[in-house]
Amino acid sequence: MTPTPLETHIRARLAAQKTASPILLMSHLVLGHPSLEENRRVIDAMAANGVDLMELQIPFSEPIADGPVIALANQAALDHGFRVEEGLRFIGETVRRHPEIPFLIMTYFNILLARGVERFIREAAELGARGLIIPDLPPQEADAAMAACREFGNGNLDWIQLLTPTSTDERLRFIGERAAGFCYCVARKGVTGKRTDFDAQVRQFIDRCRAAASTPLAVGFGVKWPEDVDALRGVADIAVVGTAAMEHHASGGAIAVGAFFGELSRGRRADSTA
Repeated sequence: MTPTPLETHIRARLAAQKTASPILLMSHLVLGHPSLEENRRVIDAMAANGVDLMELQIPFSEPIADGPVIALANQAALDHGFRVEEGLRFIGETVRRHPEIPFLIMTYFNILLARGVERFIREAAELGARGLIIPDLPPQEADAAMAACREFGNGNLDWIQLLTPTSTDERLRFIGERAAGFCYCVARKGVTGKRTDFDAQVRQFIDRCRAAASTPLAVGFGVKWPEDVDALRGVADIAVVGTAAMEHHASGGAIAVGAFFGELSRGRRADSTA
């Protein structure tokens, strides 16, 4: 039987997955770094070791929200001749190979402009992507893109909103009211990759996000260790892990990435009262 939009919508998928775990894991990787063949091995390792959602980044030459590790990976992929066309084909293939995992596309708005915004969004929907994360397009300028997600995605492709700690409560509400799928809470100011202390200040920010949005909340920027995931359990719905996974890959390849996520996955399912 063909799933209905309600059954395939990312929020329904998240709700179903949450029954098995108090907090979900979302990974991030840069397509084409070091190669699409190695991306395939890493994705398989992640899928086998408890990753619930995956964020696939289409490289861009000026990744302003990314720290040094991810920025260098973007440039390396471009230097090796990565092209958007092959990245989209790879995403389609990956969705077919792992239909149990919601895949999201992360990139920057110039990539959409160069291809055509509606064309890019229509292709993403046809490939089976479940969300788009475009950090450099302000929400007040994203109406047309969000409308295209609704039109071409038939309820199954969400424009993911970002919430930042520098935003006022009024702005958080403005963004939260427009949110679909889930909101991505940026745990601290700056770029990805630096260590974040998931302390009372971060929890207060997440509480502000919870008050502003009715969607599930993902928290990223600085999630590196099992204790970080544990600190977010019961506070957020999704822990986003990017730079740390890439650092493990640099030292030990896909096997090391799988072992890393296996450790995170086992830790997050531990009894929270222990």
